[in-house]
Parts: sequence; structure tokens; C-alpha cells
Amino acid sequence: MKLKYGAEKVNLNMERLGEQVEVLLPNEREGLVDPLETIEDCLEDPIASSSLEQLLAEKSPNNVVIVVNDVSRLTPYEYMLPPLLNVLHKAGINKEEITFIIATGIHDPNTEEQNRRIFGDDIVDNYRLISHDPDNDLVDMGKLDTGNSFYLNREVLEADFLITTGVITPHYFAGFSGGRKSILPGVAGRDTIQNNHAHMVNLVGNLPRIEDNPVSLEMIEAARKAEVDFILNVVTNSKKEIVEVVAGDLEAAWYQGVSVSAEMYHVPIKHKADIAIVSAGGYPKDINIYQAQKALDNADYAVKDGGIIVLLAECRAGLGEDVFEEWLNNSKKPEDNVERIREKFVIGGHKAFAISKVVLNKEFILISEFNQEFTELMFAKKMDSLDDVLSYIEDKYNDQYSTIIMPQGGLTVAIIE
Repeated sequence: MKLKYGAEKVNLNMERLGEQVEVLLPNEREGLVDPLETIEDCLEDPIASSSLEQLLAEKSPNNVVIVVNDVSRLTPYEYMLPPLLNVLHKAGINKEEITFIIATGIHDPNTEEQNRRIFGDDIVDNYRLISHDPDNDLVDMGKLDTGNSFYLNREVLEADFLITTGVITPHYFAGFSGGRKSILPGVAGRDTIQNNHAHMVNLVGNLPRIEDNPVSLEMIEAARKAEVDFILNVVTNSKKEIVEVVAGDLEAAWYQGVSVSAEMYHVPIKHKADIAIVSAGGYPKDINIYQAQKALDNADYAVKDGGIIVLLAECRAGLGEDVFEEWLNNSKKPEDNVERIREKFVIGGHKAFAISKVVLNKEFILISEFNQEFTELMFAKKMDSLDDVLSYIEDKYNDQYSTIIMPQGGLTVAIIE
């Protein structure tokens, strides 16, 4: 079996595994035959909303903002943006009246090279494209129902017409990406994001239904306050093909996309296994450990306490975040990060906590570009190949063990039947 690692694939010798082996794959749909036509149809006949053309006619906006994903969230914009822009231009909106705001949250801004790769030369050369800054040019929107102070990107607030775009995939504490996440965390202030994410301390490893998830519900309230006019989201398969398009109302359209994503990526298992061998899904899902951690968390649901999680994640860009690195450098044992996050929640530190929470009960083996020192910062055992891993497992278990293999670990969520 081949497992994705960065831009390449590595071989897993299935014959060396024991008899109890289960390959956990998403229940994927085939890609749409004509995604462009489907997107056009959804813009004309959206969910719980008037058509985009009609909404634009009613508002006659002079300033349209389209919120788009950053480099860490692979989104098929080559299909999504042309139909969207066609409708805008037919409504009489000029290129100069359209701004793309990249929903970086607290991530680094996109580079020009990344923007050209993601959005294409035509958009970079002809439209205004800016990365959100979580620390500057924000507006205080008051308190959310949770008491969290909501700070919002000024240009998003001042838009005459606000469109958000995204891709709907499982998320380890928000439940699912897409929809409301374009606003919070996408274009919100750092403190707002941090206070929202603080709920994760009680959610990681024990997610409620998406309709009851406090992180998600706060995100929805923030997006409503931002007055999102229209969303365009997609569900994709592991081939990066669009399998479902949802457009229209912020909640109704997104929840419909969530149901499709859950059918694909929430995969039932009868029993937890002794070992999980999991690929984060290759580049860009394993661009850094900050992103690849999601696969570790998904694998956690599939493994018994005392078992082993083997994660393949190239991590060509390193750890991925400065605060995360500082927390790892200043913890001697996983309990340190668990205690520290409960004393004060800090974005970046939450990833150190998430990893630490897993390794409290499981052994973590990491195959990556990290050296021994950096691997041990994550309380992981460094190995250079899957053959080395299999030799280690054979010595530890002989033939008495069960294995779950997760080729798309960043997307596949194991659910006990």
C-alpha cells in the first residue's frame, strides 16, 4: 500500500502486519462531471436564499468583499471563482469594486507566489487581494452571547456585499471547516479567535454533535453579526475533486454541506485497534506539524489507550507557529502543556496541548523531516521509515495486535459503532 508523504508516496508492506488489519478510508463520492456548471446552477438556485444575481440587484453594491481561504486549506478556486466573478460582473460590478480578503486567522499572510498558485495570475494581476491581519485595522463589534469580545476586519465590516467561500471537511474541535469559519477565525481579531478556541480544552477527544458544539455556535453568531450575504462552499474528495456544492444562506447551505462531508469522512469502526498507521494526507496537509496534528487527533479516536499511533507527515515548513514552538520548548513532559492550557489558553499553545493530550495515553511515532531533537519536543519517537516502524511493532507485539491504517488521516474520523 502507498501512503502520501509530502509530494511523494511511501510503501507500507502489508504482508508484515498481523492478521487483524483494517484500512479506514472515507466513503468518498466521485467528483462532479461538470463542477463549473454545478456551481453556476447553485448560484442561480441557492439554498434558503434568493439567487446571487437577485441579491446583487437588490443591494446594488459598490464594494464587494469575497473572503477566501489561505494556503493551508486546499480549495478548488479554479472552479469556484470564475462563475462567482461572472455573476458579479454581469451585475455591473467592476474589478476595482471587488476585494479578495484571505482568511488567515492568526496564520502568516500568503506570499505572492502562493496567491498566484492558489488563485491564478488573472486574479492576482487584476483584483485587490489582501491577507487578513488579526492585530490591526479591526472594529469592535461588541460582545457575543458567550461574553467573547468580537473584533472584525474593518474591510469585511464595511463591505456593501459580503461573500464567503470555503471547503467543508472534518475539524478536530470545531466539528467541520467552512461556512462560519471564514469569519471566525478567518477575519477576526486575535483575542476573539483565542477566546473562541479556548473551548477546545473540553472538546478535544469528546466532540458533541455539530449543532451543539459551542465553538461552532459562537462562530455562527459572529458570522451573522458580520452580515454575510452569501456563501459558496464545496465538499471535496481525496483527489481534490468537488463532490458537492452548497451556496446561499450562511447556516442552511453550510449544514447541508456538513451532512455530505460527515457521510464521507465519519467512518464507523467496531473496535479500537492497538496500532494506527496514519498519513496526514500529503502536501499541503502535512506542510507542518501544526497542520498535520489534525491527523494525529483523528487517529486518537481509533487507538486503544496504551497503543501506538504512527504518523507520516513530511513537515517541510517545520513546526508551523512560533507560540507552538515556544510551548514545546518549555515543556518537559506532556502534563506540562495540559496544565498550562488550563491556567491560560493561548493560540499556538493549543496545538501543544492537543498533541500532549494524545501522548498521555498513547505512544507516538513520527516519520518526518524533523531531526531527533525536534521530534522529541513533541514527545514522539523518531523513525526514518515504515520498515523501521514494522520491525519495532513486531518486537513489541509479536503477532498479537490489531492495526488500523488511515491513508487520509487528516480527513478520516473514526467513529465507534
